[in-house]
Amino acid sequence: MAPLLHCSIQTGRRLSVSLFQDITMPSLGDTTAMLARLRRTSFPTSDATGRLNRIDDFGANPGQLTMLGYRPEGLAPDSPLVVVLHGCTQTAAAYAEGAGWLDLADRMGFMVVAPQQPQANNAGRCFNWFLPGDIRRGEGEAASIAAMVAHAVETHDLDRSRVFVTGLSAGGAMTAVMLAVYPDLFAGGAVIAGLPYGVASNVQGAMQVMNHPAGRSGANLAALVPVSRDGGSRPRLSIWHGDADGTVQVKNGHDLAQQWAALNGLPSAPHRVEPLPHGTRSIWRSADGEPLVELNIVRGLGHGTPLSTKRADDVGRAGPFMLEAGISSSLEIARFWNIDGGERVEPGALAMIPATPQREGAAKHAVDPEPVEASGLGQGVMHAIGHVPAGVQEVIAKALRAAGLLK
Repeated sequence: MAPLLHCSIQTGRRLSVSLFQDITMPSLGDTTAMLARLRRTSFPTSDATGRLNRIDDFGANPGQLTMLGYRPEGLAPDSPLVVVLHGCTQTAAAYAEGAGWLDLADRMGFMVVAPQQPQANNAGRCFNWFLPGDIRRGEGEAASIAAMVAHAVETHDLDRSRVFVTGLSAGGAMTAVMLAVYPDLFAGGAVIAGLPYGVASNVQGAMQVMNHPAGRSGANLAALVPVSRDGGSRPRLSIWHGDADGTVQVKNGHDLAQQWAALNGLPSAPHRVEPLPHGTRSIWRSADGEPLVELNIVRGLGHGTPLSTKRADDVGRAGPFMLEAGISSSLEIARFWNIDGGERVEPGALAMIPATPQREGAAKHAVDPEPVEASGLGQGVMHAIGHVPAGVQEVIAKALRAAGLLK
């Protein structure tokens, strides 16, 4: 997403004391570039939810998120639930619609819950996937999402054993959080252009790992994940990443696969690597042959959700960070979770679609939303860093002016 670290500019309830903490001159260029990209990004400002309905009083909400839900008409009891987490600058409704999850809910028979990150929490509407107070069980945003799951399952008589979570970018990283700290809630997950759990604990660390993953072993990455309370198996995980992603380096996808393989007691090498028209699919299987982890690397794809929109039965809509790739990640994820009702996308059919994945920023808004006022955003940053020493504040102010975010 435009960039995962809009989350560095925070206001309201959980201003991170690590904001620009220990900033050094080598990282200043990265900070300036990130802020310049932020200025060029249009933020959705509409609260319209389309087919999604707002659900109030869903339970404990320490993360102060908004719950939106879509229940197809006539949905049968014991149906699955899919939790969809949007990326930075997106709304929950825009992502759930754009990725095709609401259409798939109608087609395949499941409910959708789409948590919304308000700007009061984060200026870029990013889930705070790296802040310790939001990524632990029973705390912050993770606890709010868990409460939404419990409410939806109970209220709509859904199947507790078939609850799934997916997300893009910051939402993908938050998906990894939910799978790591609430493995008992989910049967499976899917992370698109995200990161492993626990690899950053502040803004500067998050920026570093997005661009320069540390190269830890699977065992070291697995050690970052809390021990499962119920001692049961970990949820199945599908990972999607473009090899031309300039916002979150593709090695983060590989690292996430290694983290999850180690958590499941699987070898670091996949059991099978399949060449497909869109790229490659690496699969780690259980002892009985069931796929537990899959890593899909999409050739030539930038930062976004891979879509296929050219066939009659395709779902989703191309747009910013919703990228035509000749393959529908949403359809393939539903297949991996076994909630597709028998639908399959045959590789031979995919080969008929020209593989011309989009690089990030290639798609345009059909209607451009209102942009955030850049100078106001810069003023917000300066207000937020009042605790930082004056000399460091001046360095940050210069960076903001260079990015055009401060007058």
